[in-house]
Amino acid sequence: MATELHETIFMAKQERHKNLFLNYKNLNIFPVELLKDEGLQFLERLYMKRNSLTTLPDNLAQKLPNLIELYLHSNNIVIIPEAIGNLARLQSLDLSNNALQLLCPEIGRLRSLRHLRLSNNQLKCLPSEIGDLQDLETLDVSMNQLMSLPERLHRCLSLQNLTADHNLLSHVPRQLCLLHRLNQLSMAANHLTFLPLDLGRSRELQFVFVDNNMELKGLPSYLYNKVIGCSGCGLSSHTLEGNLGEVLGEALSEALVGLPAEVKVVASETDNVVPLEELAMRTLHRIYHHRPTDLNLLPPITLPKILLDLLQFPLGHCHRCSQAMFTIIYPKLFPLRDTALAGVHRRTTVSFVAYCCSSHCLRTFDLQG
Repeated sequence: MATELHETIFMAKQERHKNLFLNYKNLNIFPVELLKDEGLQFLERLYMKRNSLTTLPDNLAQKLPNLIELYLHSNNIVIIPEAIGNLARLQSLDLSNNALQLLCPEIGRLRSLRHLRLSNNQLKCLPSEIGDLQDLETLDVSMNQLMSLPERLHRCLSLQNLTADHNLLSHVPRQLCLLHRLNQLSMAANHLTFLPLDLGRSRELQFVFVDNNMELKGLPSYLYNKVIGCSGCGLSSHTLEGNLGEVLGEALSEALVGLPAEVKVVASETDNVVPLEELAMRTLHRIYHHRPTDLNLLPPITLPKILLDLLQFPLGHCHRCSQAMFTIIYPKLFPLRDTALAGVHRRTTVSFVAYCCSSHCLRTFDLQG
């Protein structure tokens, strides 16, 4: 096996191969032949799947500077060196099915990276620097131990496919709703109790899978016309009993479990007066986001960081008129079993929830309109 490996690498060097296949070679350490002398300066794709590697060499980028794709699926890699950030041309990195417990912040220096696969590892968190990967299109972090996703993930403006199935996630950062190129979001088999109000507002997002989140009982109404997976969601441990009004009221309360802390008021159709604090926030939002050409016309405004953050990332937008909302919501429940989708989604008791900005929008909202 050693002789065959040596000959394979020697031939690759002599003939300046761009692709090198070292899968199923029973490798315990990275082959030193790859790192001798000038290395493989012309190599663009390295396949080392299903070996027994535990780490990568620090001089990988120095010896293989033109790597575009690196496939390390199904090894025993526990840690990757900080020098991984020096692979300036790397576009695809597959580290799935390893033993990673930590991902170094230097991963954020891979500015050409388009596909990052980290499924089936032992990751408990992701570095915020992932948000620096502005060309990233695919991120797969399924089958780990993640309890949250980095809020800076919304800076991955090219992200199209995000898979985070089988983790320990309890919420989805509402900033992800700003990923306007995101086409597919999969977060099945987590501990989700609530989804962001704006999830599905982007026309680009067409596929959302949240199956087997048993405590998740409400889906934003924006998802009504999307391809969704919600099997195994909303499986209550008890059956709601009572008259229709009481049942719907309790179902709405359950659907709102996990509301963001910024929500101070959950209003109803009879609440016709919007609180002054909410009106002030909406006014400030218009000032900050629809400034006149002459900025000198604006008075200087200093706000606490928590309010500035809320102005930048509102709770969501009214499902009826798109008004930004900050401290109050007017929710309206549509049990899935009473919609046209009832025949498609049978093993679920979830409801669609329309989040409105006023009693008027609440009264006039139509799920199928």
